[in-house]
Amino acid sequence: MFSYEEIEKYSETDIRIYKYVVSNIEKIQHMTIRELAKELQVSASTVLRFCNMNNFEGYSEFKEALKQEAALQAARPPMEDLQELSDFFIRANSSAFEEKVLFAVEVLRKAGLIIFMGMGSSGTLAKYGARYFSNMGHFAVGLEDAFYPIEFFHWKNTAVIAFSESGETQRLIEAVNQFKKKKCCVLSITNSPESTLAKLSDWNFSYNLNTKRINGGYNGTTQIPVIFMIETLAKRI
Repeated sequence: MFSYEEIEKYSETDIRIYKYVVSNIEKIQHMTIRELAKELQVSASTVLRFCNMNNFEGYSEFKEALKQEAALQAARPPMEDLQELSDFFIRANSSAFEEKVLFAVEVLRKAGLIIFMGMGSSGTLAKYGARYFSNMGHFAVGLEDAFYPIEFFHWKNTAVIAFSESGETQRLIEAVNQFKKKKCCVLSITNSPESTLAKLSDWNFSYNLNTKRINGGYNGTTQIPVIFMIETLAKRI
């Protein structure tokens, strides 16, 4: 129902509506537009605008599409996490997705050095990204230490790929700012396009999945889209 091209145009409010819709397809079929708007704490016109921007003439047509989607899911109901990933890969399998990665691919092709950065779980992904790129013949280094003395860095034509699910890790943002002062091109992969890191970057890919906190607050959000993007970029350059 939702293409990558459409989601790329979403505002923060649109992303919130989208996440609610894909998690509550059955429930929404029995809700009026005003009931849905109240649940989302937005106006009915905002919900209608969301329907229109996704190529539905009105809320009734939108609900009918949801009904058909629910029927397809009922025929072979996937696990919740698999459904979320399935939706992601459907969005990624599009010309809009390929157009999105073009800028990053061109930057990486021209880069004299590629640096992956992240902290915590994202730091592990940074190390994986550097190793995968190197395996594919594109030398790269991975930093999971955001306190690395970047002020002494003088390598020209460097591309930095920063990972952060929240996009709000303060120390990582400070490190990225240091790299930007050194005229490095910053690419980022985050969950939200509205995050500080996303807005700070020269290019950002956001996967827009539901954030999951487990075991007292630890981040359990799937990182499969990040790995997919790492491998996609490595294969394209």
